[in-house]
Amino acid sequence: MEFQEVVRRRRMVRDYSDEPVDPAVVDRALANAVRAPSAGFSQGWAFLVLDTPEDVGRFWAAAADDLDEPDSWLAGMMGAPVVILPCSSKRTYLERYGEEDKGWTDLDEKRWPMPFWHMDAAMASLLILQTATDAGLGSCFIGIPPDKEAAVREAFGIPDDHDPVGVVTIGHRAEGEVPSGSPRTRRRRDLGELVHRGRWGATVRP
Repeated sequence: MEFQEVVRRRRMVRDYSDEPVDPAVVDRALANAVRAPSAGFSQGWAFLVLDTPEDVGRFWAAAADDLDEPDSWLAGMMGAPVVILPCSSKRTYLERYGEEDKGWTDLDEKRWPMPFWHMDAAMASLLILQTATDAGLGSCFIGIPPDKEAAVREAFGIPDDHDPVGVVTIGHRAEGEVPSGSPRTRRRRDLGELVHRGRWGATVRP
């Protein structure tokens, strides 16, 4: 699939069939994810892959309520046979920038204008989503509810120095699956509303 077609077709899929996902696609998605940019080439990310029915079930048991009577959203999401948790390591970034070629030996988090550890993990996550689209699969990026994070960490042994930035589900779209969520009720904003040229509010090329 051409890159522009991947970009155009990528969307959040929230209803999956039980058809298994080729492990080679998951491996390719992860290989692509680690090609994402990272500040100082810190590569402070890690990926928890859950691709067995038992592990996926344990994830939803830790991350969601009402598993016995799920609503339509949860029922659709629980059908995804692959769940990936991209995680970021702030410590890795702080230590990397304390090395000789960077020189921030105090490891002060306040030196960072933005939490690049989370941003880089998010960019890696997008490459996973795009790879799934390229393979003809559906995918979705969601967050872990704050009150469920501790349970997810405990269920899978996620260390304290790694923070899940979200959850990526991957699978084949369910038969009859249609776009859902906010895009049904909200229009895609025009570039003219979002792009500023030369100064804020200017939309015409100088």
